[in-house]
Amino acid sequence: MNKFKPDNTRLPIYNWATELEETAKQQIYNLANLPFAYHHVALMPDCHMGYGMPIGGVLAAENVIIPNAVGVDIGCGMIAVRTSAKEITEEQIKKIIGKAREVIPVGFQHHKEKQESQVFDHAPLHIPIIKQEIESAKYQIGTLGGGNHFLEIQQGDDGYIWLMIHSGSRNLGKKVCDLYNKLATNNNKEYYSSVPADWDLAFLPFPSLSAQEYCEAMEFCLLFAFANRGKMMGRLAEIFYDVTGHAEEEHINIHHNYASIENHYGKNVWVHRKGAIRMREGDIGIIPGSMGTSSYIVRGLGNREAFMSASHGAGRRMSRNEADKTITEEQANRSMDGVVFGRWGKNRKGGLDLSECPLAYKNIEEVISNEADLVEPIVKLIPLGVMKG
Repeated sequence: MNKFKPDNTRLPIYNWATELEETAKQQIYNLANLPFAYHHVALMPDCHMGYGMPIGGVLAAENVIIPNAVGVDIGCGMIAVRTSAKEITEEQIKKIIGKAREVIPVGFQHHKEKQESQVFDHAPLHIPIIKQEIESAKYQIGTLGGGNHFLEIQQGDDGYIWLMIHSGSRNLGKKVCDLYNKLATNNNKEYYSSVPADWDLAFLPFPSLSAQEYCEAMEFCLLFAFANRGKMMGRLAEIFYDVTGHAEEEHINIHHNYASIENHYGKNVWVHRKGAIRMREGDIGIIPGSMGTSSYIVRGLGNREAFMSASHGAGRRMSRNEADKTITEEQANRSMDGVVFGRWGKNRKGGLDLSECPLAYKNIEEVISNEADLVEPIVKLIPLGVMKG
């Protein structure tokens, strides 16, 4: 970890990343200059440019919450299940993924019928955006989404076959973020905030109604994202049992896009984790690699210099556009050797979308090595088959 204090920032920066693009650096300096940022800014080893706040950034703030420092996919996270199986054939993997595609919609697709879930009993319908989106959310729960979301079958170095899913709050979280970021932007403009508008870090101050509403809506999005992953995993585990005769034995379900009130360095502050997981001492977490590379089940070490956080994955080393321009189909296919996966999709320009292949991401082994003071690896998971959003 490298601690440094640029001449042009108010707070120091604690950095676990070895690669930082220039655009991410400027976003980091912006964070460190926020008037309400507290103590220091922490950068996880997977850090790269995001919208407003870099992915893999951890920010503690006094008396404010920043929608863009949580992100549009509120509650995006991971669920991993250890099964009782110790072996699986390629034919079984193909069958499981094929059946999963029949019951788990991907991309912009959703279910044709409303899905049952107890999570809807907890919806704060007095908040207009939740009331507006709740019926649509009943068709979206249990769907994977697109981009870097995935479903994977893995071989653990503990001897067991694991199942893993990466997904979040779907369109519900985006609607909540977009609305409250717009409210924050308008309010900051009206009250002549010292935070420049082009930083895309508009904030909601406490105890304003908008801040309280956003927090309540965010909490529901976290519940929804948790339930979304759970529903998909329930269906995947059923398919796995039907094909292999083996059942689920243990599961982990965590978020990596959220904010929470926590006590650090003697103060209660809002810790924003955008592409980072909370890793208090003894916490069990999931740090996935990119498509086709290893993932890890980890135990937290409770490092307070990281605000008790760790990386949420490998982290991009190339933008989507750069990946599609520089990576060839042959290179992408070679990077997936030994892993069952479908064809590469199409990007917006009609070419092959290679932006999710391993070559577009940082080396997961280096990322894990760089955070040896944040987490202890428990199980290494090798991908056997993957279904992408």
